[in-house]
Amino acid sequence: MSTTVTTWYLEQTAPDDLRPAAVPPLSARVRIDRAEVPSPEFSRYLYGSVGADIAWTDRLSWPAERWRETVERPGTETWVAYERGTPAGYLELQGQQDGVVEITYFGLLPDFRGRRIGGHLLTVGTARAWDLAERWPERKPTRRVWLHTCSLDGPHAMANYERRGFRRYDTRTEPAATAG
Repeated sequence: MSTTVTTWYLEQTAPDDLRPAAVPPLSARVRIDRAEVPSPEFSRYLYGSVGADIAWTDRLSWPAERWRETVERPGTETWVAYERGTPAGYLELQGQQDGVVEITYFGLLPDFRGRRIGGHLLTVGTARAWDLAERWPERKPTRRVWLHTCSLDGPHAMANYERRGFRRYDTRTEPAATAG
């Protein structure tokens, strides 16, 4: 195991930066829906299931109330990819007051990786980040969408972000115990 973790910060600064992925061949069987009813239990399930094998640990110890506060925060949205009714992955958006939207989490459950669902989910989720203020009128129009990924994430994460038009704006390397 590496003693350091590299974290890359990426952004888009205009809606035209988004380069959509091709719709997956299974598109008739894949749909992406917003989880409009905030559910701490469902969000915890998605987080734990997607992140179990790629070192997502920062939220695992959260009590139920912290999960609830997070998913019920105005401007926070969870977009879920389903294949034939089964959750395949998700993307979590967190709108901020200054027109900035963070893609806080994005990923697929292990059985759904490598099937071209991730690029499609990232495309839809990023487009929803750009039009977040339409659903949350108290938010300023989006002027920037950003995310971070690290050397512990899946091997195709960075390439997917860059293919969707995200550009690196910062890189940090830290001891593994403090990264994340």
